[in-house]
Formats: sequence, structure tokens, C-alpha cells
Amino acid sequence: MRLMAALFLPTYPKANAPKIASNAFAVTSQVGATLHAVAINVDIPDVSNALSSYLLDLPQKIREAEATSRKGGKALLEAVAKEASRDDVTLTTQETKAPPALMGDTAAKEGRYYDLCLVGWAPDNQTARMTAEALVFGSGRPTVLLPDSEAVGALGHVVIAWDGSRVAAKAVADARPFLERASMITVVTVTDEKPLAGQDIGQRLAQGLRTRGLLAEAMSIQAGDRPIGAALQEYTLRIGGELLVMGGFGHSRVRDFVLGGATEGILSDLRLPILMSH
Repeated sequence: MRLMAALFLPTYPKANAPKIASNAFAVTSQVGATLHAVAINVDIPDVSNALSSYLLDLPQKIREAEATSRKGGKALLEAVAKEASRDDVTLTTQETKAPPALMGDTAAKEGRYYDLCLVGWAPDNQTARMTAEALVFGSGRPTVLLPDSEAVGALGHVVIAWDGSRVAAKAVADARPFLERASMITVVTVTDEKPLAGQDIGQRLAQGLRTRGLLAEAMSIQAGDRPIGAALQEYTLRIGGELLVMGGFGHSRVRDFVLGGATEGILSDLRLPILMSH
């Protein structure tokens, strides 16, 4: 059965960089997936009154913002289509719209119909982070966070952040298409961040992967004074890792999530492609 991936492209107040198109195809080609690209344009409710219309011309500003959003969405879908024609990849596209506060929820609900969600990330794009967070915690699907401007290449060396938890185990299961195609897998356990279930949990996972015919090793690191998200990404990059797999930790608080330290660190400062699963 062929995998189906969905790429979500929120366009307000700032759209993804065009590099997201080639980065998305770098991921889908790795696992032989089809791609469905969704541009999420803004639909701003008109709450103006006579005074605001007279002083600020609010309705006109809303129309301009929505037009800019639609223009950005069309440009991104065209960039994705261009990449698809170059790589001969099966592609479908869609335009939808949502109020600013619900763009992430719209992506999460749509993502439930696919095997894998993709979303771009940029340090100055709060909507991209909001969408990524909504996908991780609301779609029920693994989500690959992609740097918005850095080129993504082959994902041959996969690094697993492992603490023996339920969400980490789910992330490993969700990453199976990438693990089966990896040239190397490194299981990394951070030993000074929280109590662990045992001293050999990384070795046990690596041995299980080797039993399945995969090339895997286990390593332990210490975060020290660094945030755990930074420590994991720095180590992954230092050993040549190209995809980091980890569980997304968060506790529901009405509609918001109180994020775990590693998850917060990743969503605040993404440095490489990361598959996150909750």
C-alpha cells in the first residue's frame, strides 16, 4: 500500500518560503509517498463598525490581507506543482480558508485522512509553529517538521530520541517507512534530563532494530546546561544525522497544550527535519 502524505501551507500573515516545495518532495521521495498539498488561506471575519470603517478603512485592509494570502497560496502550489513535474510524483492540490486562529485546527482535521503530515517551519513565522503544533497534537498522524529555507537532502541517517516512553515508542512505530530505508539508525538517550526506566533502554531498542534487519547503534548523551531540544539537535547534526525521530510531549489544558521541554525546544528552534508523533 502506497503512503499518502499531506503538505500544509498556511499563508497568513506570512507564507512559507518556496524552498518548502523541494523539501517536501525530498521527504516523500524517501518513502515513495504521493503528495497532497493544501494551501490554507486566511478568512478574516469583518468586525468593523461605522467608525472603524471611516477612520481605518478596515474592510479594505481585510480584503487586501485576504488577497495577499490567496496570492501566496497560489504561488506555493505552483512551486509544488513544478517540483512534481520535475520528479514525476503523483500530486493533488487544494485551496481552503480559515480564520487566523483556526488555521492550525483546519490543517489537523485535514491531516487525519493521510498517513504523514508535512509542514514548514521558520523562526519568524508564528503561524507555521501554530500549525505544526496543531498537527502534532491534533491530527493523530506523524508530522515531519521541515526547515523553511534550508535544503533537505537524503534522509539516510535517522536518529531516534529514546526515553522508553509511550510517545517515543509511537514515534518509532510511525517512523517505520523511514527506518526501513535508512542506511544507519542511531538511538540516542539523554541520561541527565529525567529518571529513565533503565540503563540499557537504548541498547534494547537498537538490538530490536538489528533483529529486524536494520543497522542500528545506541548512544547516550548528557544535555548539561543546554535545553534538551538543542542538545538532541546538536548531537544529531554532529554525527551526520539527517532526520530526528521523537515523541511530542504535551498535556491538554482546555484548547492549549503545556509542552514538554524537548517539544518546546524543537518547536522554538528547528535545525533539521524532525518527525514528531504524539
